[in-house]
Amino acid sequence: VQLQASGGGLVQAGGSLRLSCAASGRTVGSYAMGWFRQAPGKDREFVAAITWRGSATYYADSVKGRFTISRDNAGNTVYLQMNSLKPEDTAVYYCAAGSKRSILLNMGAYNEYDYWGQGTLVTVSS
Repeated sequence: VQLQASGGGLVQAGGSLRLSCAASGRTVGSYAMGWFRQAPGKDREFVAAITWRGSATYYADSVKGRFTISRDNAGNTVYLQMNSLKPEDTAVYYCAAGSKRSILLNMGAYNEYDYWGQGTLVTVSS
């Protein structure tokens, strides 16, 4: 599967953005999906994840209550709605897909994901 992330940009603190992750080559419904981010000089960190049919979602504490992950399997797309953005949310955001059932034990572990998109830059100004 190939993943294409989009929707990043420059936004003021308190604003909103919606990221999209479009899949091709195989239906996105075959994968659990996650969003990760990497800020300059920092390690890649988990943001949010969603199970195959969207029955469960998981969030990093830093984004809980502000970000919402969702998926449209018919449209082969996964979304990340980001509200109340803060300067510390500035990062390159990556979507990822994982097919192994073991991912359910730790949806936040980047090594559970098999495929990665190219990333989209989100910049939040203060």
